[in-house]
Amino acid sequence: MDNPPDASASPRLRWFGRTDRGHVRANNEDTFLALQFNAQEIFFLGKIGEAFTGSTDFVFAVSDGMGGAKAGELASRITVDKITHLLPRSFQQSAMGLQTGFEDIFTELFDQIHRALTYVGGSDEETSGMQATLSLCWFTPEWMYFGHIGDTRIYYLPASGKEIKQLSHDDTYVGWLFRQGQISEREARNHPRRTALQKALGGGNQFVDPQVGAVAYEPGDMFLLCTDGLTEGLFDSQLLELLRRPDAAEAAATPAQRLVGASLERAGRDNTTALIIEML
Repeated sequence: MDNPPDASASPRLRWFGRTDRGHVRANNEDTFLALQFNAQEIFFLGKIGEAFTGSTDFVFAVSDGMGGAKAGELASRITVDKITHLLPRSFQQSAMGLQTGFEDIFTELFDQIHRALTYVGGSDEETSGMQATLSLCWFTPEWMYFGHIGDTRIYYLPASGKEIKQLSHDDTYVGWLFRQGQISEREARNHPRRTALQKALGGGNQFVDPQVGAVAYEPGDMFLLCTDGLTEGLFDSQLLELLRRPDAAEAAATPAQRLVGASLERAGRDNTTALIIEML
C-alpha cells in the first residue's frame, strides 16, 4: 500500500492583502478576493495567511468598480462573487476528466461577469453604466494562470529579487503608448488620459477579450495584484524596493501595508489596494 503524500513536501504560498479608500473618495470601490478550493469545497481566506498547495487550488483577484453613487462598489463586489461560483466548477470538470484549457475557462468567466454587470447596469438608473476591471491569478501546484482586463495590474517578481515585471497590459491608450516605448513611466502616470479605459467588464462594452497567460513559479517568486490607486503613488522601482529590500522600519509592517501606506503618503486620491502572494 502506497504511503499518503506528505503535505509538508508540497509547495507553500503566503499572501497579504490590504485596501484603503484613500484621502478623497467617500467609499471604497476596490474589492479583493483570496479563495482556496478543490472539487468538493470552497474556502474564503483572510487578508493574511499561509497554506500548502498540494491538493487544492488558490485564486487571488482584485477588481476596481466604476459607476455613479454606489454602483462602482457593487460592480467590483459582483465581479469577485462570480469568481467564487464559476472557477470551482471548472476545477470539478477537470477532476472528472473534462479537459478544458485555462484560456477557455477565463474567457467564459470574464464573459459571464460581463453579462452580469451589463444586466444589472441596465436594470436601474442608479447602476446605469456600471463597470469593473479584473486582475486574477489562479495558482495550481506548478503554474500560475492569470486573466486580466482594465487597468488593475499583475506584477511578477522573480526569485532573484532584482527585477519586477508587469504581466498585465493596461487597457488604455496611454498604456499602449508606454508599451510601444513612445512615453516614459513618469509621462504615463501624468498623462491626462491615463484613466480612460478601452476595455472593462460591463459599462456598455460590446466585446470582452481578456488577456490571459501563465507563469511556472518557483520558491522565492512573488506576485503583486493591485489597483491603479496604488501605482498612482509608486513607480515600479519603488514597488520592488518596498517588497524586496524594505528598511528596518518598513519590514515591521506586512508587504501589503508597506505598499498601501507608501502610496497613500505620495498620492491617495483614489481607492488603493494591494494583494501580494509569495511562493515559499
